[in-house]
Amino acid sequence: MRTKHVIGFTCLMIAAGSLQAQKPLTQYVNPFLGTAPLTDSVDVGYRPPEGWRVWAGLTFPGAALPNAMVQLSPITEWRSGAGYEYEDEAILAFTHTNKGHWNLCHIPFLPVTGTIAADDFASRFSHENESAQPGYYQVFLERYGINAELTTTLRCGYHKYTFPEGQEKKLVVNLAVSNERVTDWEINRDGSYGFSGRQQTGGNVYFYAEANHQVERIDSLKAGRREISVVHFADGPQPLEIKVGLSFVSIENAKENLQAELGRKQFEQVKGEASGIWEGLLSKIEVAGGTDKQQMLFYSSLYRSFLWPALRSDVNGEFTDGRGEVVNKGFRYYTDPSLWDTYRDKLVLLGLLSPDVTNDVIQSMIDRGEKKGFMPTFFHGDHAAPFITGSYLRGIRGYDVQRAYQLLMNNATKEGGIRPYITEYIEKGYISTPTVETPHVETKAKAGVTKTLEYAYDDYSLALLAKALNKEDDYQMLMQRTSNYKNMFDKSTGLMRGRLENGDWVANFNPQYPYYEYMYREANAWQSSFFAPHDTEGLIGLYESEAAFEAKLDSLFSIPWNGNHIARNVSSFIGQYCHGNQPDHSFPFLYHFVGKQEKSQVLLDSIMNHFYGMGEHGLALCGMDDAGEMSSWYVFAAIGFYTYSPADPEYLISVPLFDRVKLKLDEHTTVTVRKEGGGQKINKVTYGNKPIGGYVISHDELQKGKELVITTFSHRD
Repeated sequence: MRTKHVIGFTCLMIAAGSLQAQKPLTQYVNPFLGTAPLTDSVDVGYRPPEGWRVWAGLTFPGAALPNAMVQLSPITEWRSGAGYEYEDEAILAFTHTNKGHWNLCHIPFLPVTGTIAADDFASRFSHENESAQPGYYQVFLERYGINAELTTTLRCGYHKYTFPEGQEKKLVVNLAVSNERVTDWEINRDGSYGFSGRQQTGGNVYFYAEANHQVERIDSLKAGRREISVVHFADGPQPLEIKVGLSFVSIENAKENLQAELGRKQFEQVKGEASGIWEGLLSKIEVAGGTDKQQMLFYSSLYRSFLWPALRSDVNGEFTDGRGEVVNKGFRYYTDPSLWDTYRDKLVLLGLLSPDVTNDVIQSMIDRGEKKGFMPTFFHGDHAAPFITGSYLRGIRGYDVQRAYQLLMNNATKEGGIRPYITEYIEKGYISTPTVETPHVETKAKAGVTKTLEYAYDDYSLALLAKALNKEDDYQMLMQRTSNYKNMFDKSTGLMRGRLENGDWVANFNPQYPYYEYMYREANAWQSSFFAPHDTEGLIGLYESEAAFEAKLDSLFSIPWNGNHIARNVSSFIGQYCHGNQPDHSFPFLYHFVGKQEKSQVLLDSIMNHFYGMGEHGLALCGMDDAGEMSSWYVFAAIGFYTYSPADPEYLISVPLFDRVKLKLDEHTTVTVRKEGGGQKINKVTYGNKPIGGYVISHDELQKGKELVITTFSHRD
């Protein structure tokens, strides 16, 4: 009997442990991560000037599905990075699109009651009465006593507003504003329970809204140049629920989107479905071990990595193309990725876990590119090349690769397109820097060093695709250009340095001074000089020895940042290394290439431990998330393999943050990553019980679905 009770108790404990292990992964996600500011000058690296808000995430906490059209989120300040800043005290609106990048924030709604004015209707709120989880956001609007709840589908927002009993139900629709310049707008009553309209900010965003209370009238309120619309609803005891369909084609399509995705569904059902969709995506990577904070950071980062690119086609397949024509081409149409930010990590992660989305993103880019003759890029460089090449070599091929290749070749060879100064780059082997007597952070120029380094890598990426497509002449031509990065190397400083048109080095060289586009793009010389992911061996060869290269790396991570050098998005440092911006994100891994992997791991652990979940509330990041790039870096570093050269279908192995990681590549393939030992130095790596030489594993090997075991030991072992 005694034994029986012990066995029973043990079974109960195992069951309890099992239940704890089965906690929904959505509960680990904190959508507020990245919404708070950095205020500590030590964390920032400099003392911010009066009135500056340091970019520490620029994320939004609202409701959205993965890569959806709708992101329904609160606004506390217009034309801020994501519209929501944690330290603010008032909600201005709930908008239906977001990226965290100073644009979008379309179709603003805010429920109100009582007397308001066109320039006075915002409501105070408290974080104590605010909550969020994937696919859901809630806040109590103190001014009106209204509890607001939001959830979404791919193309629709669902609002639920619980008003105080007996108070008139009204909704402000503030179509005159967004995070972009509004040039035109309209709103009209649409049936007894609906209203619809559009907002024009370059293109048109259309909406159709359907309420559970009858629409009585729509008034216009003005105050100076400000004008808002106020929708009045019939009274009733139930909460006011409003379903909103969006479309970038027409009001009719917006209505069709609403009927297809929401129909007669109730709020809790839609909220539950949204949570289930996120649970399905998050569960593609299951981790064991680590602290509660590390698991929160991991799943919050994984969540944040899948909010962009955004869907732009409707349920009927129609979308508005690059010429403004309404078409249906049989694939889901997406926005362009934020390529300069996200080609490094985020787009590889997208391809690993959502290859169908990646496939349609590439089809969308081809369609958009053929309107102008060049493959689209974003901001700087030509990083559609590593994105498309890396995707193709990893087996994502449901698009016309020949059409993609031709557009990329146009980028690489034709002036007037995506690569500025391409003729100079081809003729000289570098892009020159103009003479500027006293350059400063904001100096406008060619960012010639950064362009040269990035074009060389883009050439390499396109060369890999040429090789795969049996275009040998193109391959040879492009490969000859891949060493152009060496033309920027100044042996006297051991750094990449700007050259004048005549080949002389730029004078008065200060390698610690950051620029936005003079010589470098959003970086200084230290943060730019080690970028050659296609030829790291050649980069090391520019120095007298491996030891000399290692010493230079040591300097990168140890020379203190000068607090008088201030660039807004260059923040949070280890020495000169800046994790707050993307250009040098691969540099901590460079010690792998000189036989000092453990030095890389010390840096990786330090970055993961310190630069995520920062600040007073533990909700800041060390820099702008940039559509998920900051987040996806954490995901790869935490699971133990990194996309050092995203064009190459392989990964650089490091020590996982967690004891065990299960990565589901598809329904039939799961890779397990297991850590043995508690050190930072890798002693042995096996895959499928067979040793791996070095620190690289190919994508083809991962596709076999075996166990990757990373054995470590510390210096004390």
